Amino acid sequence: MNTPKRYTITTALPYTNGPIHIGHLAGVYVPADIYVRYLRLTGNDVVFIGGSDEHGVPITIKAKNEGVTPQDIVDKYHAIIKKSFVDFGITYDNYSRTSAPIHHETASEFFKTLDAKGEFIEETSEQLYDAQANQFLADRFVIGTCPKCGNEESYGDQCENCGTSHNATDLINPKSAITGNVPTLKQTKHWYLPLDKHEAFLREWILEGHKKDWKPNVYGQCKSWIDDGLRPRAVTRDLDWGIPVPAEGGEGKVLYVWFDAPIGYISSTKEWAAREGKDWEPYWKDKDTKLVHFIGKDNIVFHCIIFPAMLKAEGSYILPDNVPANEFLNLEGNKLSTSKNWAVWLPEYLEDFPGQQDVLRYVLTANAPETKDNDFTWKDFQARNNNELVAIFGNFINRVVVLTNKYYEGIVPSPSELEQVDEETLATIKAYPDVIASSIERYRFREASQEMMNLARLGNKYLADAEPWKVIKVDAERTKTIMYVALQIASALATLSEPFLPFTSTKLKNILNHSNLDRETTWKEVATKSVLLPAGHKIGEAELLFSKVEDETIQKQLDKLEASKKANEAANKVVEPQKDTINFDDFTKLDMRVGTIIEAEKMPKAKKLLVLKVDTGIDVRTIVSGIAESFTPEEVVGKRVTVLVNLAPRALRGVESEGMILMTESEDGKLVFVNPDTDNVANGLAIS
Repeated sequence: MNTPKRYTITTALPYTNGPIHIGHLAGVYVPADIYVRYLRLTGNDVVFIGGSDEHGVPITIKAKNEGVTPQDIVDKYHAIIKKSFVDFGITYDNYSRTSAPIHHETASEFFKTLDAKGEFIEETSEQLYDAQANQFLADRFVIGTCPKCGNEESYGDQCENCGTSHNATDLINPKSAITGNVPTLKQTKHWYLPLDKHEAFLREWILEGHKKDWKPNVYGQCKSWIDDGLRPRAVTRDLDWGIPVPAEGGEGKVLYVWFDAPIGYISSTKEWAAREGKDWEPYWKDKDTKLVHFIGKDNIVFHCIIFPAMLKAEGSYILPDNVPANEFLNLEGNKLSTSKNWAVWLPEYLEDFPGQQDVLRYVLTANAPETKDNDFTWKDFQARNNNELVAIFGNFINRVVVLTNKYYEGIVPSPSELEQVDEETLATIKAYPDVIASSIERYRFREASQEMMNLARLGNKYLADAEPWKVIKVDAERTKTIMYVALQIASALATLSEPFLPFTSTKLKNILNHSNLDRETTWKEVATKSVLLPAGHKIGEAELLFSKVEDETIQKQLDKLEASKKANEAANKVVEPQKDTINFDDFTKLDMRVGTIIEAEKMPKAKKLLVLKVDTGIDVRTIVSGIAESFTPEEVVGKRVTVLVNLAPRALRGVESEGMILMTESEDGKLVFVNPDTDNVANGLAIS
């Protein structure tokens, strides 16, 4: 297929058991939106489909933990997630949910079609069962050791450490996530999709057909799976939350979430088509349609192997042309974690950075994990905002608009004779749509965003070299030409920045009064029209597109993450168990006294040791203490301490230590003195 008649673009359906964070945005939703906005600007017929994945075990677990129903959970987070997508300009044509009646109907019909064609295997097998909870343990109701990498906290369907998908019965030392009990095996019947039946087709379609156009990380994961040999995979589960299995013997069972969720793309398209009065089938069944799935790397197998096998088995659907999955985004050097609150949540970002959605979109795109895991840092966020968006893009636009209003009362001047630099600059503008498009069409959104920024750099350099603020004093006609050319660059930016900076693009179009032009400039017209902003057109007043992010603002974000880190450490801190019981006579042998440190110095060539002189009230003695990593000598002089004075002397690095200072640890691991909190307690008093 060379030139598609239409495009169907989908994004991974987020689980509705929590809000969206920057990892989701960077990995899936911003790249997809950039691609879709570009397709629309180039005049293509495109439908952009999304929705919430509202089935699956994580949702039922969260509901159990919070004492509410699964429906309560999905209703709450569907609304939050949908609002976040609207807030960040993700322009879905339809955002649905898998709890919708149209989805239940579509998924049920899909299952029945495959069942009627004999595409499933019905098998009775032994599955893990929790007798205390009186239920089979599907997916994330089981935790155990991953058989591939040894991760001791692998889920029953997938190991989040190595990314391997497996069955719950494959886990080593499995335990129930509900009760913590060791499960037993119990017989149950399920329907399986025989992936091995489709192995030859998948090998030819992926390993031969998409060797050159799929991303290496996607192709490599698919090849690994296929080379390992495909096996039947269950499409049903013993649960009470989900789409009931529409077959005899399916009572008490639901469609497995990995089976029903991708069908959500189809049901969401149906919902859109019904609302818009369109026919949905060409978007899924016409060979002239290009289908593209935007996902994260944890969904590669489902979208490249399992869902295509389902579509192929059904027989009337097209297969995805590409699945440009991204790798993972880390945060300040650590893996993003919902459970540990190690994330930047989109609702919270907008509270702290109101109106700055484009800054986050740009930074996430410029640092997107397209080929490998990448790291988001707040310092990089600040640098890209201040050094690129403010200093390059914003600075250029501000200078152009301010000078046009200052010299010509906002009227685009008529150019006089063009010099070579002007002609070269105007020709370069016309080259940018194809340059940026080439990157976008190859799913290189980082590269595309930098090409867009290069157009702003061109504008800055042109103004800096031409110096209209100096030329105006000696050559009014030359100044008109300079400003006319600069305004053409600004107008091109207003159109070409839209996929990356949609809110900024709208602001810029308003400043340049694009609405007063005959019609909106298309992507292609930036490359073909000789004039984008005609002479005589009036623009508006200057408005700052971006504002500088100060150090204090960044520090607040770092402090917030540090607080999360400390809270996690405190929550995970293991309290040492009680030591063996002693009798009272043993305790009375301990002689603990109040003392004061009167001198302190570091032990030479010892990282942890301080040599202390301590007034115990009995005498002044030397005590060597391993506290040098928590305190300087200056900090401890004058400290009131508790001293075990009748501990047998011990030589440490040639210094005899006569006693022990009592210490404990704070939540963040820092040593703390165990000392009397009343100042008038004299040295030498016994502690009993």
